[in-house]
Amino acid sequence: MSKDADRLVSGKRGEEDAAFELKLRPTRLAEFIGQEKAKEQLAIALEAAKSRGEALDHVLLFGPPGLGKTTLATIIANELGVGYQQTSGPALQIQGDLTAILTNLREKQVLFLDEIHRLQAVLEEKLYTALEDYTLDIMIGTGPSARTHVMEIKPFTFVAATTRPGLLSSPLRSRFGILLRLEFYTEDELRFVVERSAEVMGVPIDHDGAAEIAMRSRGTPRIANRLLRRVRDYAQVRANGEITRPVAMAALEMLEVDAHGFDQLDRRLLMTIIEKYDGGPVGLNTLAAALAEEQDALEEVYEPFLIQIGFLDRTPRGRVATRLAYEHFGIEMPGPRGLF
Repeated sequence: MSKDADRLVSGKRGEEDAAFELKLRPTRLAEFIGQEKAKEQLAIALEAAKSRGEALDHVLLFGPPGLGKTTLATIIANELGVGYQQTSGPALQIQGDLTAILTNLREKQVLFLDEIHRLQAVLEEKLYTALEDYTLDIMIGTGPSARTHVMEIKPFTFVAATTRPGLLSSPLRSRFGILLRLEFYTEDELRFVVERSAEVMGVPIDHDGAAEIAMRSRGTPRIANRLLRRVRDYAQVRANGEITRPVAMAALEMLEVDAHGFDQLDRRLLMTIIEKYDGGPVGLNTLAAALAEEQDALEEVYEPFLIQIGFLDRTPRGRVATRLAYEHFGIEMPGPRGLF
């Protein structure tokens, strides 16, 4: 597992998140909080597919980690009343893996493939006919005697998720009839998420306590639920078990999660740009080397939220810290540089 998944404010799923999220995960579209545009499109498509008695069009879900892509995939299966099977791009290593999954699908079943951008190219090509014609080309034999056998598979709904839609090939993207982008959540939406999760967990929390956790959750429900767990522990040990704003603030300050949801790594990234590179621009390769981080982690996990809230700019010449970043650290922003 990458070290980023161990961060308290990482949107990636950690080991302890999986079982916990199962208990909190909504099972119906009406219970799903936020993502109103995506929900509206999906609700219409689901109703139309059910009224026609057909499998739903293939769905591509994309956006930063932790926003509910896996949850929406399970909701699609629940709303359609069909079977659900889940796998991921890295888990499929040979053609036999994909063939076995596709040939065992039941009528109208939902097949969810997470991290589709990491699917091997040879397996991606196998998917094309399966998604478009519900057929699968299988090679029988080797050498001169080899022949192709076309196998029929049952109509199914393919739901794929990715944090990096730009890495998908055009032929693969064209096979999806429904493309849904998930956006970062507002603080109000996250407050509802926190209050709902606290109710499921049986944790007493007031409106202001939930709002404080929501404010520091980086627009991401997975982070909100993770922070809620940590604040719950603090409340049980240091307070009377109830989460109020002062309790939440004390717990999150102890955990070094500030008012913007930044942790030590976020602050280090911004301060590196400001102090070492005069606010930028600095190239991604250079920044990754300076922070001893993977470039993918910077692009997928660190940057989207910092760009969304206006602390970082991504320019053709590199990354630039904005005025908000300087103000956050109480540093005076340098004036425009001269030509000489």
